[in-house]
Amino acid sequence: MEKGQAIYLTGQIQRSNPIRYELKKLETVSGMLPKFHQWTNGKQVLAAYEVFRPESELGYYLLFIDWHRNDNYYLVMYAHDKSTTCAEIRQIQDLEDGPHLIWSYKPFKRDGKNDQRKAYFKQMFGSTTVYIKLPSSPADVEDFLTQLFKLCQNRIKADKITEVFDFEN
Repeated sequence: MEKGQAIYLTGQIQRSNPIRYELKKLETVSGMLPKFHQWTNGKQVLAAYEVFRPESELGYYLLFIDWHRNDNYYLVMYAHDKSTTCAEIRQIQDLEDGPHLIWSYKPFKRDGKNDQRKAYFKQMFGSTTVYIKLPSSPADVEDFLTQLFKLCQNRIKADKITEVFDFEN
């Protein structure tokens, strides 16, 4: 996404007061997020948040970051333990009801079972492409966060589906 789009989105989040989520803005130093994760070191960060949903005891980190150092910003969602990213979203598309983030499920595991993961994701969630409407006001941020959490949870389920079912037999 363009820097202006990322600034707009972080502004909506910053002005929001979601009821079901706890939002904590992380401190940046000279536009960077020091000692967060090796993949983020030295990269420009517009804003970063720790987002926690108490009712499910589930949380993620949301980073608005120049992920590839090319002035193209991503919304990168990290697992709450910072072990991995759950989603790296850069594309915004204008649809009939407004702008949406677009993310596609593309597993890259090295076990030969990615086709099963994609089939499961598509069967369970309708498509391997997810559209999340951008909040047009701070009041819309709670729904936006809910959709981001759902995306991450669905991605994790699909990634782990080969541990649940035996696709070999």
